[in-house]
Amino acid sequence: MEMVVGFVGLGAMGGEMVRRLLAAGRKVVGYNRTRSKARPLLDAGMGWGDSPRAVAEAAGAVFTMVADTAALHAVTEGPDGILAGLGPGKIYIDTSTVSPAASRALAARVAERGARMLDAPVSGSTVTVREGRLSFMVGGEKAACDAVTPILLEIGARVTYVGGHGQGALMKIATNLNLAAQMLAFSEGMLLAEKGGIPRELAAEVLLNSAIASPMLRYRGPFVLRDPEEVLFTVNMMQKDMLLALEMGRQLDVPLPTTAVANEFLTAARAIGLEDKDFAAMYEALARLSGRPR
Repeated sequence: MEMVVGFVGLGAMGGEMVRRLLAAGRKVVGYNRTRSKARPLLDAGMGWGDSPRAVAEAAGAVFTMVADTAALHAVTEGPDGILAGLGPGKIYIDTSTVSPAASRALAARVAERGARMLDAPVSGSTVTVREGRLSFMVGGEKAACDAVTPILLEIGARVTYVGGHGQGALMKIATNLNLAAQMLAFSEGMLLAEKGGIPRELAAEVLLNSAIASPMLRYRGPFVLRDPEEVLFTVNMMQKDMLLALEMGRQLDVPLPTTAVANEFLTAARAIGLEDKDFAAMYEALARLSGRPR
């Protein structure tokens, strides 16, 4: 019998992941704190669980995609939480970005229920999910990873097993610190060219067709030319990940100088009211310091 998938946290990323599962013909039962936001998924064929526990009880593999560690505790703990609905044979997959220590502690709680947990954060955005290009970095037992890899590949294109519990979370933090550092370096180059007399649009065209143009910059770089309506990853969310990276750097005795500087510009973006904008707003924070007119 095909494994039923549960999904808790149906925001922008979680919702798109569920759409991929439904398109693959997978039976999905979902829960979101605000049910009205899940209406399009229910209309597309997703089943509904009245609580995270109900989702876990109904499914063989249960996913979460939530904002941070506090949100993860909110959906896993208590009489209506995921932990209460887990049991032998079930696999719980957290795709959120949280601290490795928090992930390992939760994995121990899951094991007490006779179930297995994977920390499987993702690299990509809602655009990446829709295009089927999402990638997973997975920590936990290799056998559990192998068991759910067919489900993960219904969502994305790549599954990489990186080690034991917490290692997926660590790898995601190591990945995400690069995003903010790249965005800051791109902003510096843009502003240097612009203030030297090269039109902003022309500077962006050159940089985004040069050797420095990563996939992230190719998509997000044009955001500096306009006030983007689309928000893929907010300043607040990016700073949460940068703070996790700095915490891990201290624990592991790894200097993270570019991470620290990029984090300060995320603070600057928050200070000028851009906390809910895409983290490409780092450009605006640097631009104001440079004296460039808005």
